[in-house]
Amino acid sequence: MYSDADILSLLMSRRPGYSLPQPFYTDSDVFQADLAHIWQKDWVFAVCSAELPKTGNYVTMQIGAYSVIVVRGADGVIRAFHNSCRHRGSRICSAARGSAPKLVCPYHQWTYELDGKLLWAREMGADFNPGDHGLKTVHCIDVSGMIFICLAEIAPDASGLQRQAERYLGPHDLGNLKVAHQSTIIEKGNWKLVLENNRECYHCSGSHPSLCRTFPDDPNLVGADDASTSNVGKQHVERCENAGLPAKYVISPNEQWRFVRIPFLGEAVSYTMDGKAAVSKRIGTVPFDNAGTCLFFNYPNTWNHFLSDQVLTFRVLPIGPMESEVTTTWLVHKDAQEGVDYDLERLTEVWTHTNDEDRRIVEENQIGICSPAYEPGPYSPVQESGVIQFVDWYAAHLETSLLGRFRVAAE
Repeated sequence: MYSDADILSLLMSRRPGYSLPQPFYTDSDVFQADLAHIWQKDWVFAVCSAELPKTGNYVTMQIGAYSVIVVRGADGVIRAFHNSCRHRGSRICSAARGSAPKLVCPYHQWTYELDGKLLWAREMGADFNPGDHGLKTVHCIDVSGMIFICLAEIAPDASGLQRQAERYLGPHDLGNLKVAHQSTIIEKGNWKLVLENNRECYHCSGSHPSLCRTFPDDPNLVGADDASTSNVGKQHVERCENAGLPAKYVISPNEQWRFVRIPFLGEAVSYTMDGKAAVSKRIGTVPFDNAGTCLFFNYPNTWNHFLSDQVLTFRVLPIGPMESEVTTTWLVHKDAQEGVDYDLERLTEVWTHTNDEDRRIVEENQIGICSPAYEPGPYSPVQESGVIQFVDWYAAHLETSLLGRFRVAAE
């Protein structure tokens, strides 16, 4: 059993530049602390607006004990609600996604409008006021076509993220894209191992033959630093910026989110086995095919790639101390036709391979960490600077929240 005080002590005694102590990857008490102090307090990527194109389209998602519905209303606005009926608490939507003209609880048919208002409840008496029993709302914002939710009572300020997303993601015009394909896989590893694996390409040349046909594993491009520290990266940034396409490295003051645009290898323009475009219709206002990829992460649960011909979003959700869900969505121009403008297998094969390879990596990493012989090992300051940045963010974020809790308790 680890108390919050124990977890705080582990955090404060950890060795910087090294992987975390074993409980952070295995222990159920630490996992509950992650949920309470990070996942249920921060903005979490839920879905792209393109995944909910029509009135009544919804998705559900689970964050710890919280079940959430994200739905597009009749007014076109996407909102989020707790997936719990205001009658006796039954879950309203059990499917991962669907479409409905109203939200109807299957238990006693309490019926809600898509904006959360209670529309109908049978035989509740003369004193019953439907206005007091609408669905409980969850904070929900649109970040240039990416929908984020926050379970906290008071959500953190996201204005800086929204401003930069408008600049970097706006040219890709997510509102005029559609879902070409989506996959969800379960990785038997702690959510932090999933993020750590994403934040470095130290492993890429030995693990990702399909990805490395086009994606550069140069740590100066894909680490925690500015892409301009690479000559190739600097030239690419300057070319994009001169064409009006934001590309310079920018990171939030607390290092929770970052944008940077990097080039592909050689003449490659997309994630394909031959490096050529996967979709013939260029998206948004991206000025040229070889715009590389705009890399955007937002901790704790998303990294993304914005190309000239497609957008790839990745969503991580924690299932348990050693289990995570990873959803990948391929988005293309809304007018692109499968079989005409793109071949689905060609569009998806690189990241289908890469995701499965990463799943195996994370699971083997988890098995090894579970060994009594495990002890934190040193990160490569060159190859794993992105991992160091993520782990430092996580440790500082959790420590600050735990300290705040103790201060409140002492007052």
